[in-house]
Amino acid sequence: MIEKQVTLTTSASHEPSSPSVAKGNLGAIVTAQVEKAANFIGLPSSISSILSHPQHIVMVNFPVRMDNGDMRLFQGYRVQHNNILGPYKGGIRYHQDVHLEEVMGLASAMTWKSALHDIPYGGGKGGVKVNPLLHSQAELERITRRFTFEISSHIGPETDIPAPDVGTSAQTMAWMMDTYQKLAMPKDRNSARGVVTGKPIELGGSYGRDAATGQGVVHCISEWARREQIPLTGKKVSIQGFGNVGSHTARILHKLGVSMVAVGDYKGYIYQQNGIDPHLLLEHVKRTGSVIDYPSSKVITREEFFAVDCDILVPAALELEIGEKEAQSIKARLIVEGANGPTFPEAEEILISRGVTVLPDIMANSGGVMVSYFEWLQNMRSEYWDLEEVEARLEKIMKRTFNRVYDRMKAQNISPRLSVYATALERIQKAYTLTGIWP
Repeated sequence: MIEKQVTLTTSASHEPSSPSVAKGNLGAIVTAQVEKAANFIGLPSSISSILSHPQHIVMVNFPVRMDNGDMRLFQGYRVQHNNILGPYKGGIRYHQDVHLEEVMGLASAMTWKSALHDIPYGGGKGGVKVNPLLHSQAELERITRRFTFEISSHIGPETDIPAPDVGTSAQTMAWMMDTYQKLAMPKDRNSARGVVTGKPIELGGSYGRDAATGQGVVHCISEWARREQIPLTGKKVSIQGFGNVGSHTARILHKLGVSMVAVGDYKGYIYQQNGIDPHLLLEHVKRTGSVIDYPSSKVITREEFFAVDCDILVPAALELEIGEKEAQSIKARLIVEGANGPTFPEAEEILISRGVTVLPDIMANSGGVMVSYFEWLQNMRSEYWDLEEVEARLEKIMKRTFNRVYDRMKAQNISPRLSVYATALERIQKAYTLTGIWP
Protein backbone atom coordinates (compact mmCIF):
# COMPACT_ATOMS: atom_id res chain seq x y z
CA MET A 1 0.00 0.00 0.00
CA ILE A 2 1.20 3.50 -0.86
CA GLU A 3 0.30 6.06 1.77
CA LYS A 4 0.73 9.81 1.89
CA GLN A 5 -0.01 11.22 5.31
CA VAL A 6 -0.52 14.84 6.34
CA THR A 7 -0.91 15.72 10.00
CA LEU A 8 -3.18 18.64 10.81
CA THR A 9 -5.19 19.70 13.81
CA THR A 10 -8.31 19.74 11.66
CA SER A 11 -9.85 16.53 10.33
CA ALA A 12 -12.44 15.16 7.93
CA SER A 13 -14.62 13.95 10.78
CA HIS A 14 -17.15 16.66 9.94
CA GLU A 15 -18.59 14.26 7.37
CA PRO A 16 -21.26 11.82 8.61
CA SER A 17 -20.16 8.36 9.67
CA SER A 18 -20.55 5.48 7.21
CA PRO A 19 -23.76 3.48 7.63
CA SER A 20 -23.00 1.53 4.45
CA VAL A 21 -20.36 -0.51 6.26
CA ALA A 22 -23.07 -1.92 8.51
CA LYS A 23 -25.17 -2.74 5.44
CA GLY A 24 -22.59 -5.21 4.21
CA ASN A 25 -19.12 -5.53 2.79
CA LEU A 26 -19.42 -5.10 -0.96
CA GLY A 27 -15.84 -6.23 -1.52
CA ALA A 28 -16.46 -9.51 0.29
CA ILE A 29 -19.70 -10.04 -1.63
CA VAL A 30 -18.05 -9.50 -5.01
CA THR A 31 -15.19 -11.80 -4.00
CA ALA A 32 -17.64 -14.56 -3.07
CA GLN A 33 -19.47 -14.18 -6.39
CA VAL A 34 -16.20 -14.39 -8.30
CA GLU A 35 -15.07 -17.44 -6.31
CA LYS A 36 -18.31 -19.19 -7.19
CA ALA A 37 -17.74 -18.53 -10.89
CA ALA A 38 -14.06 -19.52 -10.60
CA ASN A 39 -15.05 -22.88 -9.14
CA PHE A 40 -17.69 -23.30 -11.84
CA ILE A 41 -15.19 -22.94 -14.70
CA GLY A 42 -12.31 -24.62 -12.88
CA LEU A 43 -10.11 -21.53 -12.77
CA PRO A 44 -6.59 -22.48 -11.61
CA SER A 45 -5.87 -21.48 -8.02
CA SER A 46 -2.78 -19.56 -9.15
CA ILE A 47 -4.94 -17.16 -11.18
CA SER A 48 -7.63 -17.01 -8.50
CA SER A 49 -5.08 -15.90 -5.94
CA ILE A 50 -3.89 -13.08 -8.23
CA LEU A 51 -7.44 -11.86 -8.81
CA SER A 52 -8.41 -12.05 -5.15
CA HIS A 53 -6.39 -8.93 -4.27
CA PRO A 54 -5.87 -5.56 -5.95
CA GLN A 55 -2.46 -4.93 -7.46
CA HIS A 56 -2.15 -1.47 -5.90
CA ILE A 57 -3.94 0.58 -3.25
CA VAL A 58 -3.25 4.30 -3.11
CA MET A 59 -4.58 6.04 0.00
CA VAL A 60 -4.06 9.76 0.47
CA ASN A 61 -4.93 12.30 3.17
CA PHE A 62 -4.75 15.84 1.85
CA PRO A 63 -5.51 19.35 3.17
CA VAL A 64 -7.79 21.81 1.38
CA ARG A 65 -8.56 25.41 2.31
CA MET A 66 -12.28 26.13 2.68
CA ASP A 67 -14.01 29.32 1.55
CA ASN A 68 -13.96 30.67 5.11
CA GLY A 69 -10.19 30.18 5.37
CA ASP A 70 -10.29 27.03 7.53
CA MET A 71 -8.15 24.04 6.57
CA ARG A 72 -9.87 20.65 6.20
CA LEU A 73 -8.30 17.25 5.79
CA PHE A 74 -9.88 14.85 3.29
CA GLN A 75 -9.23 11.17 2.65
CA GLY A 76 -9.12 9.70 -0.83
CA TYR A 77 -8.46 6.35 -2.49
CA ARG A 78 -7.45 4.94 -5.84
CA VAL A 79 -7.56 1.16 -6.04
CA GLN A 80 -5.99 -0.53 -9.08
CA HIS A 81 -7.30 -4.07 -9.18
CA ASN A 82 -5.92 -5.69 -12.33
CA ASN A 83 -4.41 -4.63 -15.68
CA ILE A 84 -3.77 -7.89 -17.51
CA LEU A 85 -6.11 -6.74 -20.31
CA GLY A 86 -5.22 -3.04 -20.40
CA PRO A 87 -5.03 0.20 -18.37
CA TYR A 88 -6.91 0.39 -15.07
CA LYS A 89 -10.32 1.98 -15.66
CA GLY A 90 -12.98 3.15 -13.25
CA GLY A 91 -14.84 6.05 -11.72
CA ILE A 92 -14.10 8.53 -8.97
CA ARG A 93 -16.93 8.97 -6.48
CA TYR A 94 -17.49 11.76 -3.96
CA HIS A 95 -19.60 10.54 -1.06
CA GLN A 96 -19.52 10.82 2.69
CA ASP A 97 -19.67 7.03 3.04
CA VAL A 98 -16.74 6.16 0.76
CA HIS A 99 -14.49 3.58 2.41
CA LEU A 100 -11.66 1.33 1.29
CA GLU A 101 -13.57 -1.98 1.25
CA GLU A 102 -16.24 -0.44 -0.97
CA VAL A 103 -13.72 0.98 -3.41
CA MET A 104 -11.86 -2.34 -3.56
CA GLY A 105 -15.07 -4.16 -4.45
CA LEU A 106 -16.00 -1.64 -7.11
CA ALA A 107 -12.50 -1.76 -8.60
CA SER A 108 -12.66 -5.52 -9.02
CA ALA A 109 -16.11 -5.20 -10.61
CA MET A 110 -14.54 -2.98 -13.28
CA THR A 111 -12.06 -5.76 -14.09
CA TRP A 112 -14.88 -8.23 -14.71
CA LYS A 113 -16.95 -5.63 -16.59
CA SER A 114 -14.18 -4.86 -19.08
CA ALA A 115 -13.34 -8.54 -19.55
CA LEU A 116 -17.01 -9.42 -20.09
CA HIS A 117 -17.33 -6.97 -22.97
CA ASP A 118 -13.95 -7.78 -24.57
CA ILE A 119 -12.54 -4.27 -24.23
CA PRO A 120 -8.83 -3.64 -23.48
CA TYR A 121 -9.18 -2.30 -19.95
CA GLY A 122 -8.48 -3.49 -16.44
CA GLY A 123 -10.29 -2.48 -13.30
CA GLY A 124 -9.85 0.50 -11.01
CA LYS A 125 -11.91 2.72 -8.76
CA GLY A 126 -11.40 5.78 -6.61
CA GLY A 127 -13.17 8.07 -4.24
CA VAL A 128 -12.98 10.92 -1.79
CA LYS A 129 -14.80 10.80 1.53
CA VAL A 130 -16.80 14.01 1.15
CA ASN A 131 -20.41 15.08 0.84
CA PRO A 132 -20.39 17.28 -2.29
CA LEU A 133 -23.74 18.82 -1.33
CA LEU A 134 -22.06 20.52 1.64
CA HIS A 135 -19.41 22.32 -0.42
CA SER A 136 -19.35 25.24 -2.82
CA GLN A 137 -18.22 24.90 -6.42
CA ALA A 138 -14.95 26.61 -5.52
CA GLU A 139 -14.31 24.17 -2.66
CA LEU A 140 -15.09 21.17 -4.87
CA GLU A 141 -12.63 22.44 -7.46
CA ARG A 142 -9.88 22.76 -4.85
CA ILE A 143 -10.68 19.30 -3.45
CA THR A 144 -10.55 17.80 -6.95
CA ARG A 145 -7.34 19.49 -8.00
CA ARG A 146 -5.52 18.57 -4.79
CA PHE A 147 -6.74 14.97 -4.95
CA THR A 148 -5.61 14.76 -8.59
CA PHE A 149 -2.19 16.10 -7.62
CA GLU A 150 -1.88 13.47 -4.87
CA ILE A 151 -2.62 10.55 -7.22
CA SER A 152 -1.08 12.06 -10.39
CA SER A 153 1.90 9.71 -10.43
CA HIS A 154 -0.45 6.71 -10.43
CA ILE A 155 -2.81 7.71 -13.26
CA GLY A 156 -2.30 8.39 -16.97
CA PRO A 157 -3.82 7.82 -20.45
CA GLU A 158 -2.11 4.43 -20.77
CA THR A 159 -1.91 3.60 -17.07
CA ASP A 160 -5.10 4.37 -15.14
CA ILE A 161 -8.05 6.33 -16.51
CA PRO A 162 -10.62 7.76 -14.05
CA ALA A 163 -14.21 8.71 -14.96
CA PRO A 164 -17.27 10.23 -13.25
CA ASP A 165 -19.19 8.25 -10.64
CA VAL A 166 -21.55 9.01 -7.76
CA GLY A 167 -21.16 12.66 -6.73
CA THR A 168 -18.85 13.61 -9.61
CA SER A 169 -19.51 14.93 -13.12
CA ALA A 170 -18.03 16.11 -16.39
CA GLN A 171 -16.94 19.27 -14.59
CA THR A 172 -14.99 17.18 -12.07
CA MET A 173 -13.26 15.40 -14.93
CA ALA A 174 -12.41 18.75 -16.54
CA TRP A 175 -10.64 19.85 -13.35
CA MET A 176 -8.83 16.52 -13.10
CA MET A 177 -7.69 16.64 -16.73
CA ASP A 178 -6.50 20.24 -16.48
CA THR A 179 -4.56 19.55 -13.29
CA TYR A 180 -2.91 16.48 -14.81
CA GLN A 181 -2.06 18.39 -17.99
CA LYS A 182 -0.42 21.18 -15.98
CA LEU A 183 1.84 18.57 -14.34
CA ALA A 184 2.76 16.90 -17.66
CA MET A 185 5.70 17.75 -19.87
CA PRO A 186 4.73 20.24 -22.63
CA LYS A 187 5.14 17.60 -25.37
CA ASP A 188 2.70 15.29 -23.56
CA ARG A 189 -0.07 17.77 -22.77
CA ASN A 190 -2.25 17.04 -25.79
CA SER A 191 -2.19 13.27 -25.26
CA ALA A 192 -2.75 13.89 -21.53
CA ARG A 193 -6.40 14.77 -22.21
CA GLY A 194 -6.98 11.01 -22.36
CA VAL A 195 -6.17 10.71 -18.64
CA VAL A 196 -9.90 10.85 -17.83
CA THR A 197 -13.12 10.08 -19.66
CA GLY A 198 -16.55 11.58 -19.16
CA LYS A 199 -15.16 15.04 -19.96
CA PRO A 200 -17.19 17.87 -21.51
CA ILE A 201 -17.46 17.62 -25.30
CA GLU A 202 -15.46 20.83 -25.67
CA LEU A 203 -12.49 19.26 -23.89
CA GLY A 204 -12.38 15.98 -25.78
CA GLY A 205 -15.42 14.23 -24.34
CA SER A 206 -17.60 11.89 -26.38
CA TYR A 207 -21.12 12.41 -27.62
CA GLY A 208 -23.51 10.01 -25.92
CA ARG A 209 -21.55 9.71 -22.67
CA ASP A 210 -24.21 11.26 -20.41
CA ALA A 211 -26.91 8.82 -21.50
CA ALA A 212 -24.60 5.83 -22.01
CA THR A 213 -25.21 3.92 -18.76
CA GLY A 214 -28.97 4.37 -18.96
CA GLN A 215 -28.92 3.43 -22.64
CA GLY A 216 -27.01 0.27 -21.79
CA VAL A 217 -29.60 -0.63 -19.15
CA VAL A 218 -32.35 -0.25 -21.74
CA HIS A 219 -30.48 -2.36 -24.32
CA CYS A 220 -30.41 -5.17 -21.75
CA ILE A 221 -34.13 -4.74 -21.02
CA SER A 222 -35.09 -4.69 -24.70
CA GLU A 223 -32.94 -7.72 -25.54
CA TRP A 224 -34.36 -9.64 -22.56
CA ALA A 225 -37.87 -8.80 -23.72
CA ARG A 226 -37.05 -9.89 -27.28
CA ARG A 227 -35.53 -13.20 -26.19
CA GLU A 228 -38.40 -13.86 -23.76
CA GLN A 229 -40.94 -12.77 -26.43
CA ILE A 230 -42.47 -10.17 -24.14
CA PRO A 231 -43.70 -6.86 -25.62
CA LEU A 232 -42.46 -3.83 -23.68
CA THR A 233 -45.29 -1.49 -24.64
CA GLY A 234 -47.63 -1.00 -21.68
CA LYS A 235 -45.21 -2.41 -19.12
CA LYS A 236 -44.51 -0.62 -15.80
CA VAL A 237 -41.13 0.20 -14.29
CA SER A 238 -40.00 1.39 -10.86
CA ILE A 239 -36.66 3.17 -10.63
CA GLN A 240 -34.66 3.71 -7.45
CA GLY A 241 -32.43 6.73 -8.01
CA PHE A 242 -33.17 9.55 -10.43
CA GLY A 243 -29.66 10.76 -11.11
CA ASN A 244 -27.84 10.29 -14.39
CA VAL A 245 -28.54 6.57 -14.76
CA GLY A 246 -32.11 6.55 -13.48
CA SER A 247 -33.30 9.61 -15.36
CA HIS A 248 -31.88 8.51 -18.72
CA THR A 249 -33.21 4.99 -18.24
CA ALA A 250 -36.68 6.38 -17.52
CA ARG A 251 -36.67 8.70 -20.54
CA ILE A 252 -35.46 6.04 -22.98
CA LEU A 253 -37.96 3.48 -21.67
CA HIS A 254 -40.71 6.10 -21.97
CA LYS A 255 -40.04 6.23 -25.72
CA LEU A 256 -40.52 2.44 -25.83
CA GLY A 257 -43.93 2.70 -24.19
CA VAL A 258 -42.84 1.69 -20.67
CA SER A 259 -44.52 3.69 -17.90
CA MET A 260 -42.60 4.73 -14.78
CA VAL A 261 -45.00 4.31 -11.84
CA ALA A 262 -42.60 4.77 -8.92
CA VAL A 263 -39.29 6.53 -8.38
CA GLY A 264 -37.13 7.57 -5.47
CA ASP A 265 -34.06 9.56 -4.55
CA TYR A 266 -32.13 10.55 -1.44
CA LYS A 267 -35.14 12.48 -0.08
CA GLY A 268 -37.82 9.85 -0.56
CA TYR A 269 -40.13 7.99 -2.95
CA ILE A 270 -43.19 8.88 -5.02
CA TYR A 271 -45.86 6.85 -6.82
CA GLN A 272 -48.33 7.60 -9.57
CA GLN A 273 -50.54 4.77 -10.80
CA ASN A 274 -51.00 6.20 -14.31
CA GLY A 275 -47.28 6.83 -14.74
CA ILE A 276 -44.88 9.71 -14.17
CA ASP A 277 -43.62 11.65 -17.17
CA PRO A 278 -39.79 11.40 -16.80
CA HIS A 279 -39.20 14.58 -18.82
CA LEU A 280 -41.48 16.68 -16.60
CA LEU A 281 -40.05 15.01 -13.50
CA LEU A 282 -36.51 15.93 -14.57
CA GLU A 283 -37.56 19.58 -14.92
CA HIS A 284 -39.05 19.38 -11.41
CA VAL A 285 -35.84 17.87 -10.01
CA LYS A 286 -33.76 20.62 -11.63
CA ARG A 287 -35.97 23.24 -9.92
CA THR A 288 -36.31 21.62 -6.50
CA GLY A 289 -33.41 19.18 -6.16
CA SER A 290 -35.59 16.11 -5.54
CA VAL A 291 -38.46 14.01 -6.90
CA ILE A 292 -40.47 14.81 -3.77
CA ASP A 293 -43.48 17.14 -4.23
CA TYR A 294 -43.86 16.29 -7.89
CA PRO A 295 -47.46 17.31 -8.84
CA SER A 296 -50.14 14.63 -8.66
CA SER A 297 -47.77 12.07 -7.15
CA LYS A 298 -48.21 10.24 -3.87
CA VAL A 299 -45.38 10.07 -1.35
CA ILE A 300 -44.65 6.47 -0.36
CA THR A 301 -42.22 4.81 2.03
CA ARG A 302 -39.15 2.88 1.00
CA GLU A 303 -40.93 -0.35 1.95
CA GLU A 304 -43.91 0.58 -0.22
CA PHE A 305 -41.61 1.42 -3.13
CA PHE A 306 -40.16 -2.08 -3.25
CA ALA A 307 -43.65 -3.56 -3.02
CA VAL A 308 -45.08 -1.53 -5.95
CA ASP A 309 -46.89 -3.59 -8.58
CA CYS A 310 -44.62 -3.28 -11.64
CA ASP A 311 -43.00 -5.41 -14.33
CA ILE A 312 -39.44 -4.08 -14.18
CA LEU A 313 -37.37 -2.74 -11.27
CA VAL A 314 -34.20 -0.73 -11.88
CA PRO A 315 -32.12 -0.09 -8.75
CA ALA A 316 -29.96 2.84 -9.88
CA ALA A 317 -28.92 4.36 -6.55
CA LEU A 318 -26.19 3.00 -4.27
CA GLU A 319 -24.97 -0.49 -3.52
CA LEU A 320 -26.64 -3.12 -1.28
CA GLU A 321 -30.16 -1.70 -1.34
CA ILE A 322 -32.06 -4.96 -1.94
CA GLY A 323 -31.96 -7.28 1.05
CA GLU A 324 -34.04 -10.32 2.00
CA LYS A 325 -36.97 -8.19 3.17
CA GLU A 326 -37.10 -6.26 -0.09
CA ALA A 327 -36.72 -9.46 -2.13
CA GLN A 328 -39.83 -10.91 -0.51
CA SER A 329 -41.83 -7.76 -1.40
CA ILE A 330 -40.73 -7.16 -4.98
CA LYS A 331 -43.41 -7.88 -7.58
CA ALA A 332 -41.35 -7.16 -10.69
CA ARG A 333 -40.47 -10.03 -12.99
CA LEU A 334 -37.21 -8.42 -14.08
CA ILE A 335 -34.59 -6.54 -12.04
CA VAL A 336 -31.88 -4.69 -13.97
CA GLU A 337 -29.01 -3.44 -11.83
CA GLY A 338 -28.29 0.12 -12.89
CA ALA A 339 -26.27 0.67 -9.70
CA ASN A 340 -23.12 -1.18 -8.69
CA GLY A 341 -23.84 -4.14 -6.43
CA PRO A 342 -27.38 -3.21 -5.32
CA THR A 343 -28.47 -6.77 -4.43
CA PHE A 344 -27.39 -8.90 -1.48
CA PRO A 345 -26.62 -12.54 -2.47
CA GLU A 346 -29.21 -13.86 -0.03
CA ALA A 347 -31.81 -11.58 -1.59
CA GLU A 348 -30.91 -12.76 -5.08
CA GLU A 349 -31.44 -16.37 -4.04
CA ILE A 350 -34.93 -15.46 -2.85
CA LEU A 351 -35.67 -13.59 -6.08
CA ILE A 352 -34.48 -16.49 -8.25
CA SER A 353 -36.62 -18.91 -6.24
CA ARG A 354 -39.60 -16.66 -6.95
CA GLY A 355 -38.92 -16.68 -10.69
CA VAL A 356 -37.46 -13.18 -10.87
CA THR A 357 -34.63 -12.56 -13.36
CA VAL A 358 -31.78 -10.36 -12.10
CA LEU A 359 -29.56 -8.88 -14.79
CA PRO A 360 -26.29 -8.13 -12.95
CA ASP A 361 -24.51 -4.81 -12.75
CA ILE A 362 -21.32 -5.72 -14.59
CA MET A 363 -23.40 -6.31 -17.70
CA ALA A 364 -26.40 -4.01 -17.26
CA ASN A 365 -24.73 -0.78 -16.17
CA SER A 366 -21.67 -1.03 -18.40
CA GLY A 367 -22.83 1.41 -21.08
CA GLY A 368 -20.80 4.10 -19.36
CA VAL A 369 -17.52 2.22 -19.58
CA MET A 370 -18.30 1.34 -23.20
CA VAL A 371 -18.60 4.99 -24.22
CA SER A 372 -15.65 5.86 -21.98
CA TYR A 373 -13.66 3.42 -24.08
CA PHE A 374 -14.93 5.13 -27.23
CA GLU A 375 -13.93 8.52 -25.80
CA TRP A 376 -10.46 7.25 -24.96
CA LEU A 377 -10.06 5.88 -28.49
CA GLN A 378 -11.13 9.22 -29.97
CA ASN A 379 -8.62 11.06 -27.75
CA MET A 380 -5.78 8.70 -28.66
CA ARG A 381 -6.57 9.05 -32.38
CA SER A 382 -7.41 12.79 -32.22
CA GLU A 383 -10.87 12.04 -33.64
CA TYR A 384 -14.48 12.98 -32.96
CA TRP A 385 -17.29 10.52 -33.66
CA ASP A 386 -20.85 11.73 -34.14
CA LEU A 387 -23.66 10.63 -31.84
CA GLU A 388 -25.06 8.11 -34.33
CA GLU A 389 -21.73 6.28 -34.56
CA VAL A 390 -21.31 6.18 -30.79
CA GLU A 391 -24.84 4.88 -30.23
CA ALA A 392 -24.50 2.25 -32.96
CA ARG A 393 -21.23 0.96 -31.50
CA LEU A 394 -22.73 0.88 -28.00
CA GLU A 395 -25.81 -1.02 -29.15
CA LYS A 396 -23.73 -3.58 -31.03
CA ILE A 397 -21.47 -4.39 -28.06
CA MET A 398 -24.23 -4.39 -25.42
CA LYS A 399 -26.46 -6.70 -27.46
CA ARG A 400 -23.56 -8.99 -28.37
CA THR A 401 -22.63 -9.37 -24.71
CA PHE A 402 -26.22 -9.84 -23.56
CA ASN A 403 -26.90 -12.62 -26.04
CA ARG A 404 -23.63 -14.37 -25.19
CA VAL A 405 -24.62 -14.30 -21.51
CA TYR A 406 -28.23 -15.28 -22.20
CA ASP A 407 -27.27 -18.23 -24.39
CA ARG A 408 -24.86 -19.55 -21.77
CA MET A 409 -27.42 -19.06 -19.02
CA LYS A 410 -29.98 -21.14 -20.90
CA ALA A 411 -27.54 -23.78 -22.13
CA GLN A 412 -26.00 -24.43 -18.70
CA ASN A 413 -29.10 -23.64 -16.60
CA ILE A 414 -27.28 -21.05 -14.48
CA SER A 415 -28.13 -17.59 -13.23
CA PRO A 416 -27.29 -14.47 -15.26
CA ARG A 417 -24.75 -13.45 -12.59
CA LEU A 418 -22.89 -16.75 -12.74
CA SER A 419 -22.96 -16.54 -16.53
CA VAL A 420 -21.41 -13.04 -16.66
CA TYR A 421 -18.67 -13.79 -14.12
CA ALA A 422 -17.80 -17.11 -15.76
CA THR A 423 -17.55 -15.44 -19.16
CA ALA A 424 -15.37 -12.61 -17.80
CA LEU A 425 -13.07 -14.95 -15.89
CA GLU A 426 -12.53 -17.17 -18.92
CA ARG A 427 -11.19 -14.21 -20.90
CA ILE A 428 -8.81 -13.25 -18.07
CA GLN A 429 -7.73 -16.87 -17.71
CA LYS A 430 -6.81 -16.98 -21.40
CA ALA A 431 -4.74 -13.81 -21.03
CA TYR A 432 -2.75 -15.21 -18.07
CA THR A 433 -2.33 -18.55 -19.83
CA LEU A 434 -0.86 -16.82 -22.88
CA THR A 435 1.43 -14.42 -21.01
CA GLY A 436 2.46 -16.52 -18.05
CA ILE A 437 3.94 -14.95 -14.92
CA TRP A 438 7.21 -13.01 -15.23
CA PRO A 439 9.91 -13.48 -14.05
